[in-house]
Amino acid sequence: MKNFELFLYNYGISIFYVKIGLGFLSSFLITFFSIPTIIKISRRKNLMDEPSVRSSHLRKIPNLGGIAIFYSIGICTSVFAYEIFDLYKFLFASLIVLLYVGVMDDIVVMRAYKKLVAQIAVSAFIVIGSDIRIRSLFGICGIFEINYYLSVIFTIITFIILINAFNLIDGIDGLAGGYSVICSALFGISYYRLGEYNYPLVVLSVVIIGSVLAFLYYNLSNYRATKIFMGDTGSMLLGFLLAFTCICFIDIFIDRKLPNVPRYHLKSAPVIAVAILILPIVDTLNVILVRLWNKKSPFEADKNHIHHKLLKLELTHRRSSFYIIVYYLLIVLVAYAFRHSNVNLLLVIILGLGFIGAYLPDIIYRMRNRNTIKTNN
Repeated sequence: MKNFELFLYNYGISIFYVKIGLGFLSSFLITFFSIPTIIKISRRKNLMDEPSVRSSHLRKIPNLGGIAIFYSIGICTSVFAYEIFDLYKFLFASLIVLLYVGVMDDIVVMRAYKKLVAQIAVSAFIVIGSDIRIRSLFGICGIFEINYYLSVIFTIITFIILINAFNLIDGIDGLAGGYSVICSALFGISYYRLGEYNYPLVVLSVVIIGSVLAFLYYNLSNYRATKIFMGDTGSMLLGFLLAFTCICFIDIFIDRKLPNVPRYHLKSAPVIAVAILILPIVDTLNVILVRLWNKKSPFEADKNHIHHKLLKLELTHRRSSFYIIVYYLLIVLVAYAFRHSNVNLLLVIILGLGFIGAYLPDIIYRMRNRNTIKTNN
């Protein structure tokens, strides 16, 4: 690979843009050509997602699409962004553990506590082993630099929450995949603008985008023979990687004097990161609060997720996913427009807009029912 880079350098070709192009194309093609084989094996071995009370689908569908996503990301990141595995030595080990746990859960359904133990382990690998931590809150609630041990605990909890939150939004076709593409694109653009030191993370973001776009081709298919879900394997993997890129993004703006590493200043960096991941954060907080309000266990499954509410309005999966992604993308634009505002005020605005989006479908549903009742009378 280094000889190839030297060859391109001698001809005045930027290796970075070559990596971007080849990384995207390779990740897309690997996933695209892997999924038909996975679908074939899943149907032959009856490794299918069975419809249940909470399901938004009515037929058995293969749910091992996350294997193709892992396969693609693992290969392409190792080839085109190998520096990442040098910088973060426990990253690949964490992905392997998540693959194993995800596949096991998709096939035989693991107990919740076993998945939690695995999530704690992979989070500890990356937080302690690779020193990927939330070191400062930039003045949120008056908190700046965080004690090392509190930082480790807080970051591990953050990883676990985001892994499971992303798993929870994977309830309708296109939502988890489409949202992960948007998040990866936003983080990738941010890394690109923040300089060459962050280019490996740009390539990682592009690889994720390519892989997930290929998956979405099958996930959004109208033909039963080619349709597939990403399953827990895919949702946990993408949730973990987005949590990883989110924390790396925040870390760029922390004023640490490291050799040959330029530092940048943006006091609202944590809020920008929250805005990018606002959908899984708000959706998870909302369903937990609703369950507690109704005196139910916060871990009890129900249909109070945002996507369930839109389906209740008789929207298709595609339209529901589109409306949700567009609304929460607007929140990112608000966060970016007011990025130099007071960090606490901006956080309140972002969370407020997030919860408004969560309850808009309820308001529309009630207004529609009132109009129907008035018409009938």
